[in-house]
Amino acid sequence: MPLLPDTHAIAVMALTGFALFLFTRDRIPIETSSLVVLILLLVGFFAFPYREGGVSLTPADFLAGFGNEALVAVCALMIIGKGIEVTGALRPVTNFLALHWGQHPQLSLLLILIFGALVSAFLNNTPIVVVMIPILIGVALRAESSPSHILMPVGFATIAGGMGTVIGTSTNLLVVSVAHDMGLREFGMFDFALPAIIVGSAAIAYLWLIAPRLLPDREVLLSDTAPRLFDAILHISEDSLAVGRTLSDVLTVTDNRMKISRIGRGEGLSVTRLPSVVIREGDRLFVRDSRENLKEYERLLGATLHDVLSPSLPIGDDHPLSEGNQQLAEIVVTPGSILENWTLRKARFAERYQCVILAIHRARNPSQTIASDLKDVKLRAGDVLLVQGTRENVAELRRRGSMLVLDGTINLPRARKAPHAMIITFLVVLAAALGILPISVSALIGVAAMLLFRAMHWRDVGSALSYPVIMVIVVSLALGTALTVTGASQYVAELYVHVTLGLPPRYVLSGLILLMAIMTNIVSNNAAGVIGTPIAISIANQLGVHPEAFVLAVLFGANMSFATPIGYQTNLLLIGPGGYKFSDFLRVGVPLVLLMWIGFSIVLPILYPL
Repeated sequence: MPLLPDTHAIAVMALTGFALFLFTRDRIPIETSSLVVLILLLVGFFAFPYREGGVSLTPADFLAGFGNEALVAVCALMIIGKGIEVTGALRPVTNFLALHWGQHPQLSLLLILIFGALVSAFLNNTPIVVVMIPILIGVALRAESSPSHILMPVGFATIAGGMGTVIGTSTNLLVVSVAHDMGLREFGMFDFALPAIIVGSAAIAYLWLIAPRLLPDREVLLSDTAPRLFDAILHISEDSLAVGRTLSDVLTVTDNRMKISRIGRGEGLSVTRLPSVVIREGDRLFVRDSRENLKEYERLLGATLHDVLSPSLPIGDDHPLSEGNQQLAEIVVTPGSILENWTLRKARFAERYQCVILAIHRARNPSQTIASDLKDVKLRAGDVLLVQGTRENVAELRRRGSMLVLDGTINLPRARKAPHAMIITFLVVLAAALGILPISVSALIGVAAMLLFRAMHWRDVGSALSYPVIMVIVVSLALGTALTVTGASQYVAELYVHVTLGLPPRYVLSGLILLMAIMTNIVSNNAAGVIGTPIAISIANQLGVHPEAFVLAVLFGANMSFATPIGYQTNLLLIGPGGYKFSDFLRVGVPLVLLMWIGFSIVLPILYPL
């Protein structure tokens, strides 16, 4: 048995155990737990200074994590990911895949899994999952299947894909950074892509063929999965894709999802809805659908959802909706409000609130089609108006309190800036991959470019940063420093080697992967990775082998957060939309963890001889 270390090392190990315990407490916010641990670390080493062999630890050493290069890179990449989200840069691809779901569901699922994995190798997977959730829910409902069969596999695919590059996850960046600080060579962007691709391919196959069959039908908890249907008018301009096409061709463009109740032409005239009818400039298509689908039809057809109060006024340069930061919001007509028993024409809504009404949902008889012009419909309590306006105007509606603004207000993507966001992201990744700039530098330049080209605004920067992630990273780096300097990691390594005495290094490596995989499903993956890295290097030194394979064992193991909903933040995002229970993650996640554990246990010793 290895000799016990000194008092400081024992205290640090005890504090690490306490931190891991706090991280598992659902009632305590993880950022609060992190702050408590950091304060205990600072106060403890201030009250009982550590000086051993010319090495000392001061509070400044523990606070250095706030300026750590890896943390800077993580924050910058989170901001760039937010830029991709707010511009809707990924929506065309995900919409294209969803469009073909009805014809080839199995192939479409495979393509979405691969797409999610590939994109997650370069972007934070949280905005990717946020973008894909409503699209996948809509696909599942149109296919008359439960979203629970596809949401979890796609979410897990993005986690698996993030293992492939240095910037794929914040855990990768932190593990690589800590290993470099401890004397290992700096990993290149794709240095461990090969084992990730080999094992990740097996994971994608499992998520494609097996996982959906393991998941039961779950009742979806989000109200948006059974969306309100709004009556709206799509105006066909001269630039519209629909001009000169038959009604049948126009419906094909929307994958036959769009339901047209009537076609208006001229003043008070309607055209028979025959498949052979040719759509002309100036026609008005009366449609009924969810708010997301209405905006999607507008984009696909190049049509315009006009203000129902001013159907002759398009959304153009002189119209309020040409401004940025547009939002869609749902306004409920409440009893006694200024809208009850009024028509939209008489209520002068747009003049009062600087928001335009795009569509109406009739609460009392939602299946009844509105026959008259929307502006002449008398509103009743319970009716819902779909309005569009700037963020400030929607917020003003909410503040006035004269009507009910439903939760679920959504920001409309700044689609004109999507190419800028994609080009900036590509250049950031390229500069880091070619070694032209460190990822922290190229990512910060990318953030500046996003702001300069107005792909995002400063308020987006604030919402992009995850304070729990930042605090977990800082406290994990502080604990990692304390474990290394006091010799606690060396003791843990010696203890692990003693327990596994006589086993070949490949089995010791395999055990380390499994240990990290278990830990990451209980505590933060960043905490598991940062705390495990110095221990892994110490184990390799004890065995007399090169530590690179053991560092990768920690990196891959700490990313296997599939078995619990608390394992990773995207798992938490999936619970509501998929209606999942804790047991669903165990049912699908545990076999996936075992599959990837076995895969990396075989592949790593082959690619990195021990």
